[in-house]
Amino acid sequence: MSRPLDSLSFDDWVAHVFDHDVGDRAWYFDLDTPVWAGPAPLTLAHLTRLFGDPVPYLDRYDDRQLNQGFWYLVSNSASDHMFALTDGAAPLADRVRCLESFTSLFEKLFAVRCSPHLSHIDEPGAGPLNGACYMWWDILPLAGAPADPSRREIDAAALSVMDATLGLDSLACRESALHGLGHWYHAYPERVGDIIERALGGAAGWPPALTRYARIAKTGCVL
Repeated sequence: MSRPLDSLSFDDWVAHVFDHDVGDRAWYFDLDTPVWAGPAPLTLAHLTRLFGDPVPYLDRYDDRQLNQGFWYLVSNSASDHMFALTDGAAPLADRVRCLESFTSLFEKLFAVRCSPHLSHIDEPGAGPLNGACYMWWDILPLAGAPADPSRREIDAAALSVMDATLGLDSLACRESALHGLGHWYHAYPERVGDIIERALGGAAGWPPALTRYARIAKTGCVL
């Protein structure tokens, strides 16, 4: 059985997430490995600090280590980190601030280190970090909940991050945003449609495959 970790300094937590070799099986799936189980306020503080200024803390890791670490952070099949975003034990302002920090992560890290390849069509030659970037909003345990008044600010922040990411000069980041918007279409069809249509208005330089994917995302038909 995995051993829970509920208190680590920021530097120790970063090492816990990313400082691992990459093999056929991710380290966090070993039954006896320690996994993060810290309280929501501490989890949010660590995530927000890391995502807000990722380069000084992550520059030492290669793209395969980063990809593995981000899957650990974001996917609830690996850890419970992202449930802190909807945990009422943490102030709403802190949860919104953490979501907003995603924008810096995409701008400062993914846009710089991901290769210019499209993952939804399995373009050959894609860098290892493209996987986590593309799947970010798919594996994140957060979906639009327009009927829940307590989620209004959280959902607005998530959609704003996708909107901002779609504006980055990065093929991988734009594709990630479209992937996420496609999944959120069914909860917020008008908002998603407006974001994508606005982006398409300035998409003269986009490759045709990305433009087609944007039109698919606008109907919510992404996988």
